[in-house]
Amino acid sequence: MAIDCGNIRRARPLLGTFVEIQASGASRADVNAGIDAAFDAVAKAHRLMSFHEPDSDVSRLNQFASRHPVGVDPWTYEVLRIAIELHFRSRGAFDITIAPVLQALGLLPGPGEGSRDVPQARTAHQVELLGDRLVRFSGPGIGIDLGGIAKGFAVDRALDALRGFGIANGMVNAGGDLAAFGPDPQTVSIRNPVDPQSFMCDISIRNEALASSARRFDPFRSDETTNSAIIDPTASKPACAIQGTTVRAPSCVIADALTKIVMIAGTSAADLLEHYRAGALLVLADGDIQISSDLKDQVSLAA
Repeated sequence: MAIDCGNIRRARPLLGTFVEIQASGASRADVNAGIDAAFDAVAKAHRLMSFHEPDSDVSRLNQFASRHPVGVDPWTYEVLRIAIELHFRSRGAFDITIAPVLQALGLLPGPGEGSRDVPQARTAHQVELLGDRLVRFSGPGIGIDLGGIAKGFAVDRALDALRGFGIANGMVNAGGDLAAFGPDPQTVSIRNPVDPQSFMCDISIRNEALASSARRFDPFRSDETTNSAIIDPTASKPACAIQGTTVRAPSCVIADALTKIVMIAGTSAADLLEHYRAGALLVLADGDIQISSDLKDQVSLAA
């Protein structure tokens, strides 16, 4: 019988952040192999869905899909399917066709970067999913960015890789988008979006995912936060309904996407959270904290 090697933790730079993976409950060989496979899964998601990689599925779609159908990987196709569903259920608050707006605002590189004329976002119903994993854009000028959902999807695929090696306990943390599995709860410390150098609370999760979004913060430039990097597609401006949110959901891809919707819709996202069996902690514009009823028992606020 293989002996449990205890907890192993490793980290790599991926997805524009540091991805940390920890696992236990199997032999050292299986844990290390599982972590390697999990990192490979994250790297694959990055290659497929990066806006910046010229040969990614996203780049090929942005270049060609307005002219003819483009074949994509099953992973990319699934993320697009989820994104389009979220677009309709959120009444347009979640919209992957925001890329031209992000470029105009200088948040993504490309044509129109830093332009004074910020275009209106197209809508995700113009992204058509055809059979055989083919994708077509129904008009010109459409550009997609999966930055609001792909990281969560990568975390979920990394957990699948760990489970495939018979690992009993695992956690993947990709810059704050994280998920864990195993019999023991995991405690996650959440930064205060008003004062990012301090922690606001601890949240306990078990076989769940967490994701957070907030106003931007660069400790090397200033102690102050700046506008949110989450753009409201209906206004083509940074979301300002709330200062920050943390969402707990059954999967990280849903938690990741829901944080963007909650940043835009604020407390109006309650029905959508319920639909996805998710809970949220919101820091309102006045600094007050609001916690959904199904999450309160998992939250311990800092003194």
